[in-house]
Amino acid sequence: MMQANSSCPSNTVLDYLRSGILFLTVLAGTIVLTCLMLLIFWLPFRWHYTVGRLWAQFTLKVTELICGLRYEVTGLEHIKEVETAIVLCNHQSAWETIALAAILPPQSVLLKKSLLWIPFWGWAMATLKPIAIDRSSPKQALSQLLKKGALRLNEGLWVLIFPEGTRVAPGKEIKFSASGSLLAQRTAYPIIPIAHNAGKFWPRNGFVKRTGVIQLHIGAPILTEGRKSKEINIEAEAWIRNALLDIEATK
Repeated sequence: MMQANSSCPSNTVLDYLRSGILFLTVLAGTIVLTCLMLLIFWLPFRWHYTVGRLWAQFTLKVTELICGLRYEVTGLEHIKEVETAIVLCNHQSAWETIALAAILPPQSVLLKKSLLWIPFWGWAMATLKPIAIDRSSPKQALSQLLKKGALRLNEGLWVLIFPEGTRVAPGKEIKFSASGSLLAQRTAYPIIPIAHNAGKFWPRNGFVKRTGVIQLHIGAPILTEGRKSKEINIEAEAWIRNALLDIEATK
């Protein structure tokens, strides 16, 4: 198991100030773009997604300008190899939910239904064809994912799933859910595995955003046609775990 890195520097007053300015800037941008998305609710989905992607790009840019936190991506060529895919990504913070909207093709995100009630952000997400599930009923949640996931894939949208099910601190591991691999087995769409270390700079339960460079690695498509979900899940999880070790080793 990977060991958590305890060498992160202590937060300074300047770190808190920068993070506070970032919070207010992103909040203002979120309110403006959410209002725009609600005003154009009657337009085709591509308009909504364009505005949503602008919000993601805006957030990444102001994060770099205010907090000095940027990112580098390797493996972009892999997302050009397939038209539609299921993405399995490790989950360490809120950063990856923003970044993947800016980096990947139009997508439908698997998320908790309750998140759609969050003022502004949740309202905007509701217009972007998410796969919203009730986690209090696992069987029903899986059924919703398989049904709506197949529908979104057939519409040409990518499906984004965080198989850990919750944000996990760097260095810790949670067994991957097989829901994404089950969807892949049912639909035969390939899986694109993604790994990153965003949690070291944008902590899951922390306010301060640290200066640095987030590494995000995109893997080659994992073919799924004719394969069992367990086999698919093992391969995807192994790739992500190994990629995280590579990121840690080359920091």
